[in-house]
Amino acid sequence: MPPRKSNTLTEAELRLMKILWRRGESAVTDVVEALPEGEELAYNSVLTTIRILEQKGYVEHRQEGRAFVYRPCVQESEASRSEVRNVLHRFFGNSRERLVLSLLGDESISAEELERLKEAIRKTSPDRENAGKRGGR
Repeated sequence: MPPRKSNTLTEAELRLMKILWRRGESAVTDVVEALPEGEELAYNSVLTTIRILEQKGYVEHRQEGRAFVYRPCVQESEASRSEVRNVLHRFFGNSRERLVLSLLGDESISAEELERLKEAIRKTSPDRENAGKRGGR
């Protein structure tokens, strides 16, 4: 049996998605031209990766003349939440607490970052998640 396809984004896929999120609708040639210096890819590599993104449901296309024009059909915020949920599930047993404690244990976290995190925690309602399950808020 072939391995199950992953819906998470590879580094190459994410690089192209960031271009599409920034630019919106783009032909493959537009994406190739938008790649940063030093990160250039061949047209065929970009086309192959965009087709994979389409199979994964991240982009869709329409035909304009002889060219296909691609556009993201998943918002960047939605994709990032999905990736965080994947990491949360795979590495932390769906425990938000373990994830946050892992981040807090990182020695490179600054005092300013810690203060912003504390403020975000203070602003978060303790029963926000349960309210969504009840159909409230």
